[in-house]
Amino acid sequence: MPLDPARTVQELRQLRELTGDEHGAQRVAFTDPWLVARAFLKQRLDALPVEQHQDPAGNYWATLKGDSERELLIGGHLDSVPNGGWLDGCLNVLAGLEVMRRVNEQYAGRPPVTLRLVDWADEEGARFGRSLYGSSAASGYFDAEQMAKLTDRDGVSLGAALEHIGVRLEDAPQAREELKNAAAYLELHIEQGPVLEGLGLPLGPVLGTVGVERHTVTFHGQAAHSGSTPMNARRDALLAASKLASEIYVIAERHGGVCTIGSVKTLPGIVTSVVETCELTLDQRHLDAEALATMWKDAQEVAQWFAGETGCTVSFGDIWNIGPILFHPELIDACEASILELVPTSHRLPSGPLHDAAEVSRAGVPTVMLFVQSLRGISHNKIEDTLEEHIELSVRALDNLTDRAMAWIERQ
Repeated sequence: MPLDPARTVQELRQLRELTGDEHGAQRVAFTDPWLVARAFLKQRLDALPVEQHQDPAGNYWATLKGDSERELLIGGHLDSVPNGGWLDGCLNVLAGLEVMRRVNEQYAGRPPVTLRLVDWADEEGARFGRSLYGSSAASGYFDAEQMAKLTDRDGVSLGAALEHIGVRLEDAPQAREELKNAAAYLELHIEQGPVLEGLGLPLGPVLGTVGVERHTVTFHGQAAHSGSTPMNARRDALLAASKLASEIYVIAERHGGVCTIGSVKTLPGIVTSVVETCELTLDQRHLDAEALATMWKDAQEVAQWFAGETGCTVSFGDIWNIGPILFHPELIDACEASILELVPTSHRLPSGPLHDAAEVSRAGVPTVMLFVQSLRGISHNKIEDTLEEHIELSVRALDNLTDRAMAWIERQ
């Protein structure tokens, strides 16, 4: 069967019907809709002569054996954020599936190098606050002891969620074996930003991913009756937190990065009490490692100042961090050449969002990403969209890149 990008669009729509609702995609990691998405993928892989398995971290692999044991990996993730978009993550996987179909037919089931498609588990981190779970297990940048402390909003631990899919958290680091023969890694993704649309371009090679610092900031005040406690006598942890919420915009502007407080949890959490404890999650991102470190230092300093100003104290916790990752220059060139086979102009750009490609790259695997334009630059939202013709172009570009990458691996 020749490459059929229209089939990818059709399968994306089918997956949306199976795992979404009027609010958007609901493929949150390790939930039943996510398992439905995995079954959808497996059903289509069953038509190919590929070996399939779930690794010790819960990532799902399909392997088309080649003449060489050296492997070209194409990756993505089926999981979504709650009320997410119909393309984020799953485009990568279903486009890779279509490329695998074409390669299988062209080479009668035996390509020159081994081709593998991977659905990484819990890329989003939407449920447990720790992005890139599955790919970090494979890369080796994984602390099972720290991961065991993570719980979702309902108090379910990551370990318990993994048991739901037959995985033990303590076994997850064994997923490193999956990268032992990896010679290159490719990932297609919607841009999730406005750059390509602003330039009027459908596609662009990705230079790398920004660094991320992700922490908890917890202000500790004093619970007191909301009716009998004068305003000037309160030690309100939420007041201190609100001051930080405003100041992160100043920090981001000062250093040219981005800062986000994504969640706020208060205790005792009742309308008749001053807030005793307020825990924030803080996400900071920058292309420059030194600037990123300074942003986190600035956030801690102002948090301590606001705590003192409001009669509170503050403590800090680590959720996760990753430094800026630059992709392989020769594969970036190959990606651009693959795009220019289809359109007259391309634009190289960095990625602000995190992707599994960053973990694979820092594991030492030559890596590149390909972006396709996002309408309005919106993602993680039910209105997320990309023109159908651009989706089809992106599948063709990934297919071109696959051929170039296989040839590049053979030359190494």
